[in-house]
Amino acid sequence: MKPLTYLVVCGAPPARAIAELVKLLQDDGWEVCVIPTAAALAWLDSGAIERLTGHPVETHGRTPDEPKRLGEPALVIVAPATFNTINKWALGINDTPALGVLNEALGAGLPIVASPYAKLSLSAHPAFDRSLAELEGYGVRLTRTEALRPDREDGPFQWSAVMHLVHEVRDPNGNR
Repeated sequence: MKPLTYLVVCGAPPARAIAELVKLLQDDGWEVCVIPTAAALAWLDSGAIERLTGHPVETHGRTPDEPKRLGEPALVIVAPATFNTINKWALGINDTPALGVLNEALGAGLPIVASPYAKLSLSAHPAFDRSLAELEGYGVRLTRTEALRPDREDGPFQWSAVMHLVHEVRDPNGNR
């Protein structure tokens, strides 16, 4: 049985290519469930993601009578992680299903990899650095803010930065 990762996706340009990250994770032996923020839905082809992962794209929280739809993750990834999500998450705000996943993962002590992605004017905001420092202090593994950006204007997103941290959170025996 493959270990499960929840992939939280925020609304930013890398979300258009999130299938590339899903495939890299699957090739690395992970089962992947995608949980987009509301803003990310406009950037995703949910049908293609569902066909690729074999799981529904989780867009809403469950009702009190609904059982959990997903298994327990061994890892949580948030990529791209936007200014809004980073700041709300650092404050413990839990007003969306995606933030609920991130806050529960922190509370449960699960390994978390986050790849912040914000335009320069937002990444220069003092709250952003403070939030990143807080999340890192809680044990979240962070890529550099610009890590996903293409190395040229028409280039691919740099998912290797995320995969590098995924590999680092494994124990020395290769277990997840």
